[in-house]
This record gives sequence, structure tokens and C-alpha cells, in this order.
Amino acid sequence: MSETRVIKKYPNRRLYDTAESRYITLADVQKLVRAGVEFKVVDSQSGDDITRGILIQIIADQESGGAPLFTTEMLTRFVRFYDEAVHDVFSSYLDQSLRAFGEQQKLLQQQFSEVLGARAVRDMAELTRRNLDLWREMQEGFLKAAGVGGRKKDPEED
Repeated sequence: MSETRVIKKYPNRRLYDTAESRYITLADVQKLVRAGVEFKVVDSQSGDDITRGILIQIIADQESGGAPLFTTEMLTRFVRFYDEAVHDVFSSYLDQSLRAFGEQQKLLQQQFSEVLGARAVRDMAELTRRNLDLWREMQEGFLKAAGVGGRKKDPEED
């Protein structure tokens, strides 16, 4: 089991990756998330875990880009649920939905790669067979043109 990577956030708003001993950006943190690396971001002065805030910052940056994931109506509903008694139910529902979606995506990718993988193996085998046939024909043609003759016919082939 791999150890959780620690990233420190300094008062100057810079993030420091302690595993790589270098300063990183939010884009680098986003790459860690996508790569499935376990990490936590801590405030360098207080030691508080501020990972959630950094992740929300990444989402906010993504949402301000060209094609946002969340509509204004959806975000309005999120804000409303923070003030209502259904907060915990909504949080649980959202978490379970995202987990199920992730599992379905993983399963779909596995099935897709299995189909493509089997097809790719069949296609490569067929291509190899065709190339060997072509090579044999080319060799026979070369030998005939050189006057050596082609492959001698086996009398048992008749």
C-alpha cells in the first residue's frame, strides 16, 4: 500500500510537494487526482488538512473554462441543499452516484479493451499470415526469374 503524498500550502499560496521536493501548481494536483495518487494538502502553519478546499479550487477553475460541467441551476440546488435537512442524504446520494458512475466507466473500458484487444490480436495474426504468403510468392517469383525455378512440387500433393 502506498503512502499518502503530502503537499504543503504556504501563506504565499504556493503548494509544495514533499515527495518530489518541488513547488507545484493546481494543474499538477489535478494530474495527481487523475493518476489516482493518494495525497493530502496541509496548511504549512497550522497543519490543518485543506485538501477539500484545494479540490474545490480545481473544480472552480475547471468550471470557469470553456465547457462547464455544472449548470447554474445545478449549482443553485447544491447551495440550497447545504441549508436544508437533506444535506446528509444528498451528500450520500451524490457520493454513491459518482462511485457507481466510476465503476461503470471502468467496466466499460475493460470490456472495450478486451474486445479491441482480441480483435487486434486476430488482425495482427491475419496481417502476419498475409505478409508470409506475399513473401513466399515474392521469393518464388524471384527464383523463377533467376532461372532457378520455383518451389518443386511434391509428388504427393497431386
